[in-house]
Amino acid sequence: MRIELYDYQKDALEKMHNGCILCGGVGSGKSRTGLAYFYIRQQGQLDPYRQMKNPKDLYIITTARKRDTMEWEGELTPFLMTTNPKDSMYAHKIVIDSWNKIKSYVNVKNAFFIFDEQRVVGRGTWVRSFLKITKQNEWILLSATPGDTWQDYIPVFVANGFYKNRSEFIREHIMYRRNSSYPIVARYLNTGRLIRLRSKILVGMDYVKHTESHHENIICDYNVGLYDDVKKNRWNYAKNQPIENASALCYELRKVVNCSPQRLRKFLELLEDHPKAIVFYNFDYELDLLKETLDSIKYNYSEWNGHEHDELPKGPAWVYLVQYTAGAEGWNCVKTDTIIFFSQNYSYKTMEQASGRIDRLNTPYSDLYYYHLKSKSSIDKAIAGSLRAKKKFNERAFVEKEGGFKCIEKRAEDQGNEY
Repeated sequence: MRIELYDYQKDALEKMHNGCILCGGVGSGKSRTGLAYFYIRQQGQLDPYRQMKNPKDLYIITTARKRDTMEWEGELTPFLMTTNPKDSMYAHKIVIDSWNKIKSYVNVKNAFFIFDEQRVVGRGTWVRSFLKITKQNEWILLSATPGDTWQDYIPVFVANGFYKNRSEFIREHIMYRRNSSYPIVARYLNTGRLIRLRSKILVGMDYVKHTESHHENIICDYNVGLYDDVKKNRWNYAKNQPIENASALCYELRKVVNCSPQRLRKFLELLEDHPKAIVFYNFDYELDLLKETLDSIKYNYSEWNGHEHDELPKGPAWVYLVQYTAGAEGWNCVKTDTIIFFSQNYSYKTMEQASGRIDRLNTPYSDLYYYHLKSKSSIDKAIAGSLRAKKKFNERAFVEKEGGFKCIEKRAEDQGNEY
C-alpha cells in the first residue's frame, strides 16, 4: 500500500513541525498533508508503507460544514483511519468537530490537534480555548490565509512561546494612533523580528495549478436618483425613519444597487452561456430576488445558507445559491467551471475562499470563470478598492468620507419625526 502525495506536499512535509501553520492555496491539499504529518509523527511511514505505532488521539477542529459533510472522513480513509472505533485498526480516538465546539476540548491532554482554517484571531473564546489546548498537546494549523496584519498572528505567536501574552506583544510592537475614540494601529515596531518569527512558523505549499482563472467585471446600472437621495438625506423610506449608523446606511445603499433589474438580467444572460453555476450572495433580499427570478423561468436551483442546507443540484442546467457566511469555505465542487458573485463581500479572504470552491486539484476543467456583478456606485467602487488592496471594507470610514451624519437631525425635523 502507498499513500500518494505530490512533490510540493512532500517538500512541505519535510519542513513541518509542532506549532506550524501549513499555508497553501485553496484546494492545494492541506488536509492530506496535515494528516500525513500526523501519520509520520506517530512512527508511521508513507513510502514504503508502515503502520503507526500507538498513535495519539487525533482531534480535528474544522468548519461546521466540513464536519457535517464528512469531508475529513474521506481524507482519513487512505491512511486507514476512521472515526468509528469498530472499524478502526488503531486504538486511538479520532474526533472531528467545529470551531464552535472548541471549548469542549480544553481539558484534553497529550493528544494531537489539527486546526483547520484560521479562526484564532482577536481575544475571544476560540482564542482562549486554542491557547489552553496548545499548552498541553501537539498541534498544527492549516490555512490558505493565515493573517492580514501582525495582530492576526498574536495567538499563534503566543502559542509558540514567542510572547507570554497579548499584552507583551502590544508593548513591544504596536503604536496606537493618538486622539482616536477607539484603538487604531498607527504603525508596528521592530517588524524585523516579526518577519523572522513568522518565517519560523509558516510552511508554504507552492504548487503549479493546472487551471487558469478568468475574472470578469459585469457592470450593472442602478437607480442613481434613489441612491443619491438615500446617501444625501440618510433616510430609510421603507421605514420612514432616519438612518442612524454607518452599517445601516451601507445596507440601504447596497440594497438600492443590488436590487437593480439590470443586475438580474445580466445574471440570466450569464446562465445562457454557463448553464451550471454557483452564485454567491450576501443578503436575504438578494436570495428572494434570485429565487423569484429563477422560479419565473422554471430553472433548477438549490440553496445553502443559514436556513437551508440543500445538496448540489443535478442535471444539465442548475444554479446553487450560496450565502457567503454559510458557504464560502469547507466544501468542494468539480461539477461546474463557473461562479457568479451577485454582490461583493466586504472581506477579500471570503472572496478568495469562495473562489476556491471550484478551483480544486481534481477539477476536470482547465479554465475557470468568475463573474463579478457590480455597479459604478460609490459603495461598490469603494468595496472593490478594498478587495484589490486585500483589506476588509470599512463601513465607518466610507460613510465619513461620504459626509457623515450631519444632516440627520434636519431631515428628521423635516419629516416631523423625533430623532
